[in-house]
Amino acid sequence: MIAIQIQLNSNLFLRDPQETKLGKKIIEYSIVLIEELGFEKFTFKKLAKKIESTEASVYRYFKNKHKLLIYLVSWYWEWMKFQIDFNTMNIDDADKKIKIVLSVLVESSQTNPAIGYVDENLLHQIVVAESSKAYHTKTVDLENKEGFFSNYKDLCECISKILLEKNPSYHYPHALASSLIEMANNNIYFAEHLPSLTDVKIKEGNLEDIKGLLEHFAFSSLRQ
Repeated sequence: MIAIQIQLNSNLFLRDPQETKLGKKIIEYSIVLIEELGFEKFTFKKLAKKIESTEASVYRYFKNKHKLLIYLVSWYWEWMKFQIDFNTMNIDDADKKIKIVLSVLVESSQTNPAIGYVDENLLHQIVVAESSKAYHTKTVDLENKEGFFSNYKDLCECISKILLEKNPSYHYPHALASSLIEMANNNIYFAEHLPSLTDVKIKEGNLEDIKGLLEHFAFSSLRQ
């Protein structure tokens, strides 16, 4: 069992949901409902009904559902970074570290029983389908100044440093890092919903095709 404390920007919430029983319930069931309904149809009213509480109680933790979405995807980005740090510890071989990174990008839905109120598998599905809505907004510049996307940027920085271990002279490590993250999410989504937009297939949950795609792009780019 891996024990981990997720640290997120305090501007994302009015009260840290990780500190109370109700807050953890809000996180747990917001994941369930967003995955079930989609972000557009998800409301605090529906969440309050699900947890047998009031809308007012939800608003005491989050100003709006947009900030809740950023909170959830930031939680997942930090979870991914933790897994990369943990699984590449004491490994010197750059190729092996990159393959670990790419596996994490594709398969970081592994459930951590130490955090019972977060279903990482469902959250991964939300990240694949909804994460771009967290930062493809008119308010992205203001939110960036307030540090809303610090976990995503930390994840990209972590990956870019590992990529540079393979090729220290590579000119675009941050661009490649963010592209690999988005490529993983987009191609999982395409394979499941818009198969003509990708060349990879997912059969019975097997994501090896996605990992092969990421390895091709990562190592081909780093050989330039």
